[in-house]
Amino acid sequence: MGGTKFPLKHKAFAKRLRSRGVGDGGKVGRVGALRRPDAAARRPYHLLLCISCWTDKFFRMIPALLLVLSVVAYRIASGLLIHSGATWLSNLTPLAAIALCSAAYFPKKYKFSVPLLTLFISDVVINLRYGAPLLDPQIVIRYGALALVGCLGVLLQNRASLKILLPSSIVASTIFYAVTNAFSWLTDPGYAKNFAGLVQSLTVGLPQYSATPTWMFFRNSLISDLLFTLLFVLCMSVGHSRERSEARAARLRPAAAG
Repeated sequence: MGGTKFPLKHKAFAKRLRSRGVGDGGKVGRVGALRRPDAAARRPYHLLLCISCWTDKFFRMIPALLLVLSVVAYRIASGLLIHSGATWLSNLTPLAAIALCSAAYFPKKYKFSVPLLTLFISDVVINLRYGAPLLDPQIVIRYGALALVGCLGVLLQNRASLKILLPSSIVASTIFYAVTNAFSWLTDPGYAKNFAGLVQSLTVGLPQYSATPTWMFFRNSLISDLLFTLLFVLCMSVGHSRERSEARAARLRPAAAG
């Protein structure tokens, strides 16, 4: 007789499935273990259980995904308003924090797709509005910097918490800022190709491009990354709390019925 183990939170789910005739009415052994003699009869049960697990993960992500969508909307709005004189909005978008937190908390297929898709959607809207190309070396290096920050998030996924991710978001902001501005220094002919030119790219930038110095871009991105990280961790905590409450209720229902 073969045995298949399932998480404790799915015990009540398993009983509901058997009561509806899914499978062959196998018996539950020790807590959290469902023993079924027929492998063919297990397939419908396994399919429904996988769907249930995926649904649980997705609903746990919903508050954080809504937060990410709000950042997309904000980046588009600020990108359209920046030429109206709202220079204080410059770079007040937590792209690095999205990459860091998504890689630290989301399931594998969402770790890099969510931040890169976030940047791509907002880039499409803003660049089409101003007639800028959708793909150039500066944009490619920006995606590469986000991927690098995402790798940092993957390294932290097994110990993700607010006290770990808040200082990490400062590191992520610095990585993104240093990589993108160093690339500008290397490729833009307006910068002298020496240490003074590198310092200029990291502090004041080129005045012909923007009246806002680059250090203000870094300050704004640092503030937004810290704030986003705080809100993201809180959103994921809400999802985890909901999951724990449902699991606790599932354990108490059989006892109440008895």
